Amino acid sequence: MTEIIEGQEVIKTALNDATDYNVTHGLNSQWTLWFDNPSRRTSTSNWTANLKEIVTVQTVEEFWGVHNNVAVPFDIPNGSNFHLFRKGITPMWEDTANANGGKWGYQFQRSIGEKVNEHWLNTLLACIGETFDSSPDVCGAVFSNRKNCFRIAIWTRNAADKVACENIGRHLKSVLGVNQPLEYLPHSESTKVAMYTV
Repeated sequence: MTEIIEGQEVIKTALNDATDYNVTHGLNSQWTLWFDNPSRRTSTSNWTANLKEIVTVQTVEEFWGVHNNVAVPFDIPNGSNFHLFRKGITPMWEDTANANGGKWGYQFQRSIGEKVNEHWLNTLLACIGETFDSSPDVCGAVFSNRKNCFRIAIWTRNAADKVACENIGRHLKSVLGVNQPLEYLPHSESTKVAMYTV
């Protein structure tokens, strides 16, 4: 949508009018932010009730509006998680989009401090910007604040697709700027043995 001023069409974006823009930049997919604090749960049913859907974004402007107005990951309580998943996918292993998939993850020592916020933001931007070679296979991202570490993970749809999984893992390594190996764990594997390593 554009605005007509003195007979001329004027396009106002957030870049040239941060408060009264009339053009937005759509994302390829809609993404939903979720939050949970599992340290308070006592059973699976309570965990499901504790998982809260916060907001769905469909434009770049909405993403930044949300990002700038929610707690930074470093500040969420120990035991809590942020989840950013494609709209329609619940951040649970049982969701049909996740059931045959798995996750790439990396643990940061707590000594990294608030720099972890930057790593999480870079992960979010890679997701909403669809920068993974196999982006359609990315279901979402999870940030976990734990007593001894911070964890960032990317969840994928299909653990059997080695090429897609490894592409996603290599890109996550680049996004996080880490040199250590990342391991891919399928959701269905009860022994939690890494299926792939990049």
